[in-house]
Amino acid sequence: MIIVTGATGFIGSNLVASLNQSGHTDIVIVDWLGTGEKWKNIAKHRFVEFVFPEDFAEFLAKTTAGVEAVFHLGAISATTATDGDEIVRSNIQFSMNLWKWCAAKQVPFFYASSAATYGDGKQGFDDTGDIALLQPLNLYGWSKQAFDRWALGQADKGSAPPRWAGFKFFNVYGPNEYHKADMMSIVAKNHARVVAGQSIQLFKSHRPDFKDGEQLRDFVYVKDCCKVMSWFMESPRQNGIYNLGTGSARSFRDLIEAVGTACSVKPDIQYVPMPENLRGKYQYFTQAAMLKLRAAGYDAAFHSLEEGVTEYVQGYLNNADQFA
Repeated sequence: MIIVTGATGFIGSNLVASLNQSGHTDIVIVDWLGTGEKWKNIAKHRFVEFVFPEDFAEFLAKTTAGVEAVFHLGAISATTATDGDEIVRSNIQFSMNLWKWCAAKQVPFFYASSAATYGDGKQGFDDTGDIALLQPLNLYGWSKQAFDRWALGQADKGSAPPRWAGFKFFNVYGPNEYHKADMMSIVAKNHARVVAGQSIQLFKSHRPDFKDGEQLRDFVYVKDCCKVMSWFMESPRQNGIYNLGTGSARSFRDLIEAVGTACSVKPDIQYVPMPENLRGKYQYFTQAAMLKLRAAGYDAAFHSLEEGVTEYVQGYLNNADQFA
């Protein structure tokens, strides 16, 4: 049995799809669906239990069947979140309790951290450095940083699951992100506008070393993220916290042009001033250092930006059924 929290969300539902494709159907989903179309994220996939987060502690207390692994992907993930108490309950305390259960039961534990822990990037994006030096810019990033530091402290004391890893996801895009509203990727937000020939607005640069629209991000296709997570589950790896990007930063203009190429449309890109309140904390560059993951033995290739966007657009966004 494999437990996946946040299993109806973006990365979680893609992981469930990936696990199904690998022959794993004994999956326990831990999440809420709400009143929208989030249920479509898991409509095609098999699972054995659906547990609401508020009932999860009771479920774990009664669980006697063998648990092969826990993937903890559930969290309040909005970088605009402001309710500190709810963030602590959902992103820190919930994670701590699940870690402790996995340590006690000797169950492998894999969880979602975030590149938001790197803050403005002045300390770089190296997952081999001292994370205590990082300064996240928002409440969400702080919550992930707080749990990362706690997890490393527990591991140092010998109070850890037998196998564990945290994944610092960079700019993930791909199918099943449609419920995320403003938190969707630039691909999902602009696909329909590109197809319709409407103008696409990107921020002007307010730094002399970057041209308009050439602010850089490490865009990573969600299916590559799922492959990495499954790889950690399949056999023992070095425990620790790992970046999960591609190691290759690309511009927002590159991204929109890739969408246009996948749709056979030349996008009309317009550059607009960045809001004043963003200019002091806007990241002009993110790029995951990937040497730690490669040193751990992961040698599979990642989709290039053009490959990932093309698969996403032509395999999902261009179709009536857009769900993985």
